[in-house]
Amino acid sequence: MGVEGRDRSSKIESGAQQLSGQLGKTIQRLRKAYNLSLSELAEQSGVAKSIISQIERNETNPTLATIWRLSQALDVSIERVLATADDEPFLERSSKADTPMLLSDDGKVRLAIIGWIKTVEWLQWYDVVAEPGGQLDSDAHQRGSVETLSVLEGEFEVEVSGVVQIARAGETLRYRCDRAHSVRCIGGAPGRATMVCILKAAVMD
Repeated sequence: MGVEGRDRSSKIESGAQQLSGQLGKTIQRLRKAYNLSLSELAEQSGVAKSIISQIERNETNPTLATIWRLSQALDVSIERVLATADDEPFLERSSKADTPMLLSDDGKVRLAIIGWIKTVEWLQWYDVVAEPGGQLDSDAHQRGSVETLSVLEGEFEVEVSGVVQIARAGETLRYRCDRAHSVRCIGGAPGRATMVCILKAAVMD
């Protein structure tokens, strides 16, 4: 092998090590974000616990089939698992016109999606503005998901499985959202809140 061939081989090896190292960090971060032990991830993915541990410690280069099984167990795309992180600092700004908006069925609750697109598969957050009487009905998210509603203005109530709690400005409600739930703006004044949804936050019985 000539010098050029050795250089190319060295670059490929370096790139593979960098990808493997980032993969391990990503797997570990997602596993901990979903509150999964190594044993639980092994059971859900069909990948041996020892192999997952080696991947997280960057001691092995997993096959594509192994990466695919882990991505399925963690409910993320394989592209996201394989994506390398940019270590350079960044400062990102989104204009009001670029911020996606959601509207409740009654047209009285507006949600500005202010969360980062790269976290949407496990973490979502919204700026909520509601007219008096506005109601947002949501279907169940995946098992173990938790939602937080922090009221900034006005008064809201949340109903989950027939249980109702009320929060006023400065108060926060935290509740399971892995079942149908409703958020209502009550009282005679408009309301505003921040809503954060952590998908598959924990296995909750």
